[in-house]
Amino acid sequence: MTGARMYFQKKIIVVMPAYNAARTVMQTVAEVQQQGIVDEIILVDDRSRDNTVQVASSLPGVRVHVHEKNTGYGGNQKTCYRLALEAGADIVIMVHPDYQYTPKLIPAMASIIANELHACVLASRILGGYSLQGGMPPWKYVANRFLTAAENILLGAKLSEYHTGYRAFSRELLVKLEPFLAGNSDDFVFDNQMLAQILWHGFTIGEVSCPTKYFKEASSINFSRSCKYGIGCLATGMKFRLAKLGLAKPKLFFK
Repeated sequence: MTGARMYFQKKIIVVMPAYNAARTVMQTVAEVQQQGIVDEIILVDDRSRDNTVQVASSLPGVRVHVHEKNTGYGGNQKTCYRLALEAGADIVIMVHPDYQYTPKLIPAMASIIANELHACVLASRILGGYSLQGGMPPWKYVANRFLTAAENILLGAKLSEYHTGYRAFSRELLVKLEPFLAGNSDDFVFDNQMLAQILWHGFTIGEVSCPTKYFKEASSINFSRSCKYGIGCLATGMKFRLAKLGLAKPKLFFK
């Protein structure tokens, strides 16, 4: 599976930040491979308590990297992107191995980047208006809408959501951001910090509509951690706005 396809003459690598995904990783990997354009899958296990590593290691075409200690969701992504760049990726797509996001969008997301329309593509659960029908809890939907509205104002963007974990990036973007990513949070707010950095450095972000699936095996953060995440998102937006106004130089954007 490795290195033969070169879609649009681009090497496409899917990265999977994994934690306790043993029950869903096989189905997720199978659907990734069915898309027929992915050159390599790199799964980074963050010290799962189940047999994620054993299941993933048994799957052909999957390279498994195991953290020596749990680093958190953001810390896991830092490893994912580093390994993908080291492997020569031209396009990196993050797919969660819990199967909450369908890998069937991989060709669409890769095409947008390969054609140089955008350097980042998000799979939005909000576009199309089907998130509640797909099982998104009402309180999460309301929080998503509030945070997205606030962040669009603070960041000067017009995204439909900032909180999807299904994302694609060009190599150029990741190389530019790599010196900054190490200083980002190791927690869930890493996702939000990264989007702010993408916008800060002048890259554009595209979106595609993604069906929403909530089920028992899909990962999700609880209410208290969601509140912490929301505060972190607003703090990131404020840092961005203050930096744009020349009133601060946060390490998030300055070295």
